[in-house]
Amino acid sequence: MEALTLSVAGGLFGVAFGLALAGNLASQFDWPMLVRPDIIVLSVGFSAFVGIAFGLYPARKASLLDPIEALHYE
Repeated sequence: MEALTLSVAGGLFGVAFGLALAGNLASQFDWPMLVRPDIIVLSVGFSAFVGIAFGLYPARKASLLDPIEALHYE
């Protein structure tokens, strides 16, 4: 859950930063700005997928360890 939350928050932060930067450049150089909501949803969804994948792998690996052995190395 933590990995998903962090990855979605990072994806939303990246989208907001990209839109702000693109809007600034568009107004500065008098360019048109096209925002496609489907691409924004796709990018945040991909960010969530990466968070789930890289969050589940270490959690699964840790769940298979013997608790005594895992604490032995700490």
